[in-house]
Amino acid sequence: MAPADPTPSVPRDATLADLGEFGVIEALTAIFEQGDHVDVGPGDDAAVLWCDDDQVLVSSDLMVQDRHFRRDWSEAADVGHRAAAQNLSDINAMGGRAHSLTVGLAVPADLPVAWVLDFARGFAEECALVGASVVGGDLTRADAIVVAVTVIGRCRLDPVLRSGAEPGEVVAIAGRQGWAAGGLAVLSRGFRSPRALVEAHRRPQPPYDAGPAAADAGATAMLDVSDGLLGDLAHLARASGVSIDLERAALDVPEALQAVAAATGSDPTELVLTGGDDHSLVATFGSADEVPAAFRVIGRVLAADGDPRVTVDGVAHEGAGGWTHF
Repeated sequence: MAPADPTPSVPRDATLADLGEFGVIEALTAIFEQGDHVDVGPGDDAAVLWCDDDQVLVSSDLMVQDRHFRRDWSEAADVGHRAAAQNLSDINAMGGRAHSLTVGLAVPADLPVAWVLDFARGFAEECALVGASVVGGDLTRADAIVVAVTVIGRCRLDPVLRSGAEPGEVVAIAGRQGWAAGGLAVLSRGFRSPRALVEAHRRPQPPYDAGPAAADAGATAMLDVSDGLLGDLAHLARASGVSIDLERAALDVPEALQAVAAATGSDPTELVLTGGDDHSLVATFGSADEVPAAFRVIGRVLAADGDPRVTVDGVAHEGAGGWTHF
């Protein structure tokens, strides 16, 4: 007999737009039962599994042509670097280090083999930054390029989850934030400068050493910023049952972002607050004295009073949304 449907409240004709992100994730996770070997299941940057007496970190991500990258904006090696980086960063966000990856590629039949090989070289170069190996994968035909990656890693200490932040702690960030969004804004308008921002969009530079350093320093919660600082911090706030207030004056807004904002008539700080794909790390610590050198304090953790939220200088912001892992 087939098991009972665990999501009877979802109408059969409902669409993804009808349910919304969290509704879809809730419906999906209800279907998959977790075994005794699962320490942390869906909902964090990576799953945490028990293998004998060791904890194993596992995460997966997808990249789809013309959704996550464009071939006229990025070379194949750039796409390889980016595909590896976004997965390696998930392990980094748990305070761990990746050691193995598998790669699935779906590609059109008329795609030059040189593109695939250049993609692989870029992927391998990014993995080498953390000493990780590509141990397998799959190749199939599709109408557009789709990249599916699974990454496996480990932590020297217990993994740092999204759910450990407490009121009274500080919020700190490591790495660049808003640069990739600035590069996307430039490319979308048909330009190629400032070059530093364009390159940041093509090849992010996650702070790979900062994750383990944060864990060593006693970080209470952490995640990587893939969908925007406000949106991803909203996930941390909900997981921890707290609110977070950021200080606008504490955010780093480089000159290149200010130039792009001036040229487009926008606010450069908005690129920092809402831009994704830099894969910076944001973490909470007991006090500013505990924050490692790679991080800088940008806010504080507050009591949620039943309504976890993210504010900027005490004011709610529309950008506190975003997608999450399931």
